[in-house]
Amino acid sequence: MTATLDALKDYQPATNLLEGRHIVVTGADYELGDAVARAVAAHGAVAILIGADQGRLEALYDDIAKHGPEPAILPFNLWRSHAADFEELGHTLAGEFEQLDGIAHCAVDMGILSPLAVYDLSVWVRVIQANVNVPYLVTRVCLPLLEKSKQASVVFTSSDVGRHGRANWGAFGVSCFAVEGLMQTWAAELEGESTVRINTLDPGPLRTAMRQRLYPGENPETVPTPADIANAYLYLLGPDGSALSGRSLGAHQGL
Repeated sequence: MTATLDALKDYQPATNLLEGRHIVVTGADYELGDAVARAVAAHGAVAILIGADQGRLEALYDDIAKHGPEPAILPFNLWRSHAADFEELGHTLAGEFEQLDGIAHCAVDMGILSPLAVYDLSVWVRVIQANVNVPYLVTRVCLPLLEKSKQASVVFTSSDVGRHGRANWGAFGVSCFAVEGLMQTWAAELEGESTVRINTLDPGPLRTAMRQRLYPGENPETVPTPADIANAYLYLLGPDGSALSGRSLGAHQGL
């Protein structure tokens, strides 16, 4: 697709955009992952649903299976697992799938709004694990399967607070800076050596329970839903975004 997009969220994907592809969606048991999983399945992909809440994953599975390719469920507590658990996750995926064509990293923890000097240390450790270690470890164990695809894409979820520091965003802001560095480093290492593309996407403010906890006075009706920006993930995961790697993009940003 060569047309300029004023905003990635306005991208209109072909119905069969991801037909025949296998896409991992982390955090599929939360609002963003749920919306992205539904979107990739609606456009032909087998969505591989990863999250800790098996009940929510099963409900999502049932909904997707009614209208699209049968998804797969991998219950896995991303935020409380250790390195060996992620290695086992990689073995499980390799036993089920010949290749992977993409990962949408939608498991994100925004933590709390607080100055760094008094930031809760247990929340700090949790957020860094969720937003930095998890996407690295999942991508690392999936890389051999991604390498088997002719056009694999990894999308890390980030934020503008990880591109320009902002007071009180604490562990979330710092973790997004780390994710941006992770993306840039990995994209540079893969350039010319692999067909795997890696980018970051800032979805912008979203109507989620996590944001509602941070902004209890905000009218949620004024904030976009995850489904409103899911097409931005599709652009980066699919062939229309095949020229992009090593880029920091936003759902409300043009190309």
